[in-house]
Amino acid sequence: MSTRLKEKIERIEELLERLALQSAKGIPIIVEGQDDIDVLRKLAFCGGIIAAKTRKSFLALVTEIETLDIEEVVLLMDFDRRGKEWTKRLTRYLEQTKVKPNVFFWQELRNLVSHNIKDVEGLLPYLQTLRKKIGNSQTIIERKL
Repeated sequence: MSTRLKEKIERIEELLERLALQSAKGIPIIVEGQDDIDVLRKLAFCGGIIAAKTRKSFLALVTEIETLDIEEVVLLMDFDRRGKEWTKRLTRYLEQTKVKPNVFFWQELRNLVSHNIKDVEGLLPYLQTLRKKIGNSQTIIERKL
C-alpha cells in the first residue's frame, strides 16, 4: 500500500511542479475561487491566477481572459460536478476565441484525486495527509520553500 501511495504522491507533485513551471512562464491559471488561489500560492505558484467566480458574470470572465492578449490559459476548476461543468463551458467559449484552454492538468489531477477531494483548495491538505500516512510530513514542493 505505501508503494502505491508514494507513486500517487509523486505523480501529483510532478503534475503540480509542471503546472508551476507553466505559471512561471506567464500562462495564467483559472481557478474557481480565492481559496484555490491561496493554496496555489502556498504551493509556490508565482504566475497569474484568476478566480472565475469573483467576476460579476461568466461573460466578464471570458472578456477579461480575451483582453489579456495571451495564447493559452490553464483551466483548473474544482473536481466536482460544477467544476466539470465550468471547465466544459469555459473550454467551449475559449475555443471560439484565440485563447487555447489547457485542461491537461485538471484532467490528470481529477483522475488522481477526485475520489478523495472535490476542490483545488483541498490539494495541499490531501498531500499532507498522504505524506503522513507514509511517514513523511512534507511534500516535495513544501521542502523547496
